[in-house]
Amino acid sequence: MARIFAFILHKGGVVDDSAAELPVAAKKIDAAQSPTAIVTGWGADLDAVCETLRATYSEVWKIANESLDYPNAELVRKALVSVLPKDSILLVPHSHFGVDLSPGLSIKMNAAFVSDVLDIEGLDGASLKLVRQEFGGQVSTHVRCDISSSAVINIRPGAFAEKVGHALACPEADSQLVDKSSEVGPLSAGRRYLETVVAETGDVDITKHPVLVSIGRGIQDPENVHIAQELADALGGAVSCSRPVVDAKWLEKSRQVGSSGKTVRPKVYLACGISGSFQHLAGIKGNPLMVAINKNPKAPIFRVADVGIVADILEFLPELTNRVQEEKCLPMSERSRS
Repeated sequence: MARIFAFILHKGGVVDDSAAELPVAAKKIDAAQSPTAIVTGWGADLDAVCETLRATYSEVWKIANESLDYPNAELVRKALVSVLPKDSILLVPHSHFGVDLSPGLSIKMNAAFVSDVLDIEGLDGASLKLVRQEFGGQVSTHVRCDISSSAVINIRPGAFAEKVGHALACPEADSQLVDKSSEVGPLSAGRRYLETVVAETGDVDITKHPVLVSIGRGIQDPENVHIAQELADALGGAVSCSRPVVDAKWLEKSRQVGSSGKTVRPKVYLACGISGSFQHLAGIKGNPLMVAINKNPKAPIFRVADVGIVADILEFLPELTNRVQEEKCLPMSERSRS
């Protein structure tokens, strides 16, 4: 069986949530094997990330290089090719960076590549049976990936989050940190980092709210946005949205959640009329309680939701708002019984 590695995303010394999900995906490939974390970067932030990972991974490979201070997929590809064994399976989060990194890496490794994987059904001989999505999440495709040599597999963030609590954590004393930096030669790329442009906050900073009522195409018309706002007011939260709502100019860009919008960490996230594309889910961190409301029972959002409700949001949200308001008017003793 090929050795399994997990590529770790991090920023500012903080490990991305996907780092806790990749071991769960790895166990569905080979229950007897613990994946090896592989992390690239530079300086104190990289050291902090490595120490954090030692609580979850039995082995952590560190690649420190000053040119990797800002993540550049072109440089990271060269670094990974230098250290990864020929027979290896690399799990990569299906984020913007993962989409940039993985296809070219699979070519350099002469490896199979599967993107946006949301389930792993197990082995069938030398083939790994996977489930991924196509056509914007409208179709689930069952595919076979030949892992007799090497493979690069992009794991959708959140797809394995519901089982994170079952991921095996190892004592820090038993974890091994391996510095692979010396095995990487000089790194150069045709592109370079210039600057980060921070998006404007807007009238409402959705990153500060513990409760978000997020709307998608299912809201149908800008005149219906007030339905979501009334529910958000009742819950003490804010209204956010997916990209189609911003593209239609129904809400400002500062309200958008996703890889091309804001990254949020609410305690409760209500996805209302949102299909659940990986671009949108990539902006939701911290494993909040996710409630999905969609009239399409096959909407991808239901795969990652803690609570799924098949309903028309134009009818359901006003009813939910009324119920919340009624609960708030009840004495505390009566609320517990209702």
